[in-house]
Amino acid sequence: MEIIIIKSTDSITTQKIKDFLKDLKVTYKTESKKDKEKLYDPAFVKKILDTKSEKSVSVNTSNLWESIL
Repeated sequence: MEIIIIKSTDSITTQKIKDFLKDLKVTYKTESKKDKEKLYDPAFVKKILDTKSEKSVSVNTSNLWESIL
């Protein structure tokens, strides 16, 4: 098995390559740049970013209970 990475900049070329691979009965996997950008749920990212502006408390991990109380 060999891995070939092809980076296509336009959808027409990409479709021609896919059609060619289908004709050869070669399995392939596609991944778009948009897929990589959507690794996290946008609502989750917004929630995490919103918490950065909230008041926080530092906790000394070597003396945990004193830091909390």
